[in-house]
Amino acid sequence: MSKKYSHWERLDNTANVFPVIADEQTTNTYRIEMIMTEKVDPGLLQEALDMVLPRFPGFDLRMRSGIFWYYMEENGKPAPRVYEENDYPCRFINRNKNNSYMFRVSYYKSRINLEVFHALADGMGGFVFLRELCYQYLRLKHPDIRKKMGDALSPETSLNREDSFKANFRKRASSTYKVKKAFLIKGEKLPFKGLGVIHGIMSVSELKSVCKNYGISINEYLVSAFVYSTYRNFGRGVSRRRPIRIAVPVNLRPFFNSITTKNFFVMVSAEFIPEPEGREYSFTEICEIIHNSLKSQITREHLEEIFSYNVANEDHLISRAVPLPLKNLAIKLIYSKSALANTSTITNVGNITVLDEYKPYIKMFRGLIPVSMGQELKTTIMSYQDILVCTITTSFLDTSVPMDFFRMITKDNIKVEIETNGVFE
Repeated sequence: MSKKYSHWERLDNTANVFPVIADEQTTNTYRIEMIMTEKVDPGLLQEALDMVLPRFPGFDLRMRSGIFWYYMEENGKPAPRVYEENDYPCRFINRNKNNSYMFRVSYYKSRINLEVFHALADGMGGFVFLRELCYQYLRLKHPDIRKKMGDALSPETSLNREDSFKANFRKRASSTYKVKKAFLIKGEKLPFKGLGVIHGIMSVSELKSVCKNYGISINEYLVSAFVYSTYRNFGRGVSRRRPIRIAVPVNLRPFFNSITTKNFFVMVSAEFIPEPEGREYSFTEICEIIHNSLKSQITREHLEEIFSYNVANEDHLISRAVPLPLKNLAIKLIYSKSALANTSTITNVGNITVLDEYKPYIKMFRGLIPVSMGQELKTTIMSYQDILVCTITTSFLDTSVPMDFFRMITKDNIKVEIETNGVFE
């Protein structure tokens, strides 16, 4: 007798594209790392995962194919096995393996890694799960914490699985997407389909002081430094027809009062068009251009317009009636065109907080996103207390842009500690 599943859910609007385009090259698998102050005990980490997963119906899921759409249903199998990291990060998660789960947990020395297929949750949703996993792990390892805190989920943890795109959809809007091609960084690839990782660790307070002088946010400053470094290294290839355009994901939760753990973000683009072509720009000028570009787009009205257009298209009767194989072909075609519209992606997960009882055991957080078609170099930003980690992932052997990026920051008297995964050696 087959098992009847008690829970299923449709994919949110953003998630619909991920199972269609995901493969070994475009994995759509991001990683969040928690660096502890002591070595990880794998047995306790597995025990913590076994305890936490049943309390998270939003992670106890597997992907299924319907006639018209992919959907997710309750998995119910034992939690995936925790393992010592033995491969490059952000690898493809095969839905037929890993006990059908769309996430995996690994460790290395004092680091705990959570890797999530993006259809399941965005970075904030993934972080909520990782935080609870690490809370439970620390309670198991330190009985005094467990005695004080108990094993219940922490009050700030949301289990909400609302499709906030649908809940906040108001009207159909015109398309806001830029489908024109951007300048693309090219170069010799790492062997064996490797992924290079470069962490730049710096002080939040030092960054804030410098950004205040420029009159911009930390996010705008880091995007500007990346744009400037790209232009310094590849200026001859940048033009009006091929501008530097950086995709910047925006977390929609604070704009629309949402606590969902599903995907709830949209992309805006920070754009730099050299006018006239060939002229030299100062870093201050780049900062002003990027600040104005992002400020004009990150408003509640514009963000609503972006996702309302997407939701309206998804809900269109004809769109819903198209069988899944034909729909997949259309999605792949649209993605292949839109993927070339940005030079890179820079995502800022934001400032991470944990309860005071756990702070002595947690050193920092780091985030990694995989490379994709046309974007072989991407950046993730996460901060915790006074530590901000800016992580660049790349499939290129050449590190000119990443290292120039970090040198730009040090020129503003911000100390940057560099760590890599060693593949460039």
